[in-house]
Amino acid sequence: MIAIDTNVLLRYLLRDDEAQAERARRIFERAERILITDVVLAEALWALMGRRYDAAKSDLIAVVDKLLQEPKVCFENDEVVWSALQAYRETDADFADALIVHKALKTTTLGNGVAAVYTFDAAALQLPHTAEP
Repeated sequence: MIAIDTNVLLRYLLRDDEAQAERARRIFERAERILITDVVLAEALWALMGRRYDAAKSDLIAVVDKLLQEPKVCFENDEVVWSALQAYRETDADFADALIVHKALKTTTLGNGVAAVYTFDAAALQLPHTAEP
C-alpha cells in the first residue's frame, strides 16, 4: 500500500497540469492499494471549494463518491467517510465538519465512545451528535 498527498490527488482528479496528472495517473494505475488519509481528503475538498476551482457541493459529493468506488482506494475508515458523505448530503455542514463528527463517533479511547462533538459552527450543529459548548 502507498499513501498519496493532496497535490497528487488533485492532479489525478483535475488533470490541470499535464505532466503531473500523468504521473498521478500512473500511481493510480500501478499501485495495488492507495491510502487517502482523512487530512488529504478534507484538504482536497477544501481546495476544490476555493476560489481557484469553485466546485459546487454536488461536485464535491461526486468526487467522494468516485473515490469510494475506486477499487484501489482506501481511507483510514471507509465507513466513516461514507457516513460523513451521507451527513454532508443531508445538511449545510461542510464535509470536513461531517468527517470530524463521524470520525469522533467511531473513535474510542479506553472503551469509552464519544457522546458529542462540541462546536460553535451553526451549520455543523445540524449534524447529529453535535452540541454547543
